[in-house]
Amino acid sequence: MIASSARIWGYDTNFGSFSQFCVAQEHQILPKADHLTWEQAAASTLVGTTAYRMLFGWRGNELRQGDIVLVWGGSGGVGSQAIQLARAKGALPVAVVSDPAKGAYCERIGAVGWINRKDYTHWGIPPRWDDVDGQRHWMAEARRFGKRLWEVVGEKRNPAIVIEHPGEDTVPTSIFVCEEGGMVVICAGTSGYDAVVDLRYHWTRQKRFQGSHGANDEQAVAYNDMIKSESIHPSLARVLRFEEIPRAHDEMGRGLAPAGNTAILVCAPEPGLGRR
Repeated sequence: MIASSARIWGYDTNFGSFSQFCVAQEHQILPKADHLTWEQAAASTLVGTTAYRMLFGWRGNELRQGDIVLVWGGSGGVGSQAIQLARAKGALPVAVVSDPAKGAYCERIGAVGWINRKDYTHWGIPPRWDDVDGQRHWMAEARRFGKRLWEVVGEKRNPAIVIEHPGEDTVPTSIFVCEEGGMVVICAGTSGYDAVVDLRYHWTRQKRFQGSHGANDEQAVAYNDMIKSESIHPSLARVLRFEEIPRAHDEMGRGLAPAGNTAILVCAPEPGLGRR
């Protein structure tokens, strides 16, 4: 995945990936779980393999039984898969969401609890180190967030892994609450790319800030095996038509998309092929 030639089909390059029929290399094709429809199988493949690599792909910080995992956007695509993967391996996922309904959804799929990000006011790029009043406010809110995490878990223990994707709004808090020697692993920057890291907590407590993108063949197979064994499920929330793609993007951008994953039909299924 870190080779200069690596490309994620449908993300880094789109040529042919949204066609009804396409040609793929043999190693790119995995067997569909018999118990899933095509829509269900398609819904979680990208986000599921992404979450798998984030949790298990980085030597020295692989997920272990009993670890606490903080999952930003727990009801979203990556989040819904990360929660299930963590719980299936005996870890304790804690979701961060924007409303109680999404928090309840995260608990249903395996989270031990959730935190409502709207209860806090320190998001975005934090004040400079010499802004005493600004730093005081930021630190108070970050500590209050960390205390809430302890309350959810039931003990004063910090996350070994933080599943990051918002970026600019949340990276400072992720670095702050991550345990010593733990890892903040990030796969996007949905709130902005100008993330700021407070090096006092990053270097002295030897935390890891790891970029992660996609998955390699071995990780994709491992994820698919868990889907086939029904250890985790795709979290398919809805199926939309091709012409509804703008609606899906708009609702996702405004935080109105339903919890879980959305599948898009490139074309209407032919009779008799819908569940094969």
